[in-house]
Amino acid sequence: MFARIRSDIQCILERDPAARSTWEVITCYPGLHAVWLHRPAHWFWTHGLKWLGRFTSHLGRFLTGIEIHPGAKLGERVFFDHAMGTVVGETAEIGDGCTIYQGVTLGGTSLYKGTKRHPTLGKDVVVSAGAKVLGGFVVGDGAKIGSNAVVIKPVPAGATAVGIPARIIPSKSGESADVTEAHPKFQAYGITQEDDPLSQAMRSLIDNAAGQEHQIALLWQAIEKLSLAQKDCVPADAAKTECFEAEKLNQLVGK
Repeated sequence: MFARIRSDIQCILERDPAARSTWEVITCYPGLHAVWLHRPAHWFWTHGLKWLGRFTSHLGRFLTGIEIHPGAKLGERVFFDHAMGTVVGETAEIGDGCTIYQGVTLGGTSLYKGTKRHPTLGKDVVVSAGAKVLGGFVVGDGAKIGSNAVVIKPVPAGATAVGIPARIIPSKSGESADVTEAHPKFQAYGITQEDDPLSQAMRSLIDNAAGQEHQIALLWQAIEKLSLAQKDCVPADAAKTECFEAEKLNQLVGK
């Protein structure tokens, strides 16, 4: 038990640069208190003491602003960072090392009792502020959910989901979509520059247009050489130089 408590505290010290000491974490972090209050509530719930489990959960909600149903399953080193207004449903499962921010809902879309209505988060998943993960599907290990995303379908391991409804950015070589180093560091809020698929599409279109303009300029230059050799005239408006500002446009979309 004490080893698990130390693990709870250590994971916060590792992931939150604002945490300055163990004492500060123990006394001032409602996310930690919510996890500690959930454990007896879950024990009551699984041992047939349903009302007592719900009442303990209700006290936890009142004290921390984080609502975790006593039936939900939490792994080790789960960190609710800020997390005011977060709701975790009855059949939700949160894997080891997950980080959940404020305003997150792990909700269900079914009204049938006894069914798996809420999502299952794998290990080391990051769910950013305001995200809604709705349904009884699996979010794979190491996946990331962007801020305010509405996820209504499974997310593969290591992928990133952003937007409404969420679009999936596949992982690279089985790792998170933004990983570029052998041992990736924890990314606060799970957001990096490569996490917007619309920006990625815009950059692809810009690069494609720049490449086409380059090819057209080369063709006109070749035509000009042939025309000079044959003493023909080249149109004055022939695009023999490149003027497409690809670099400037890429900066505007966040490259």
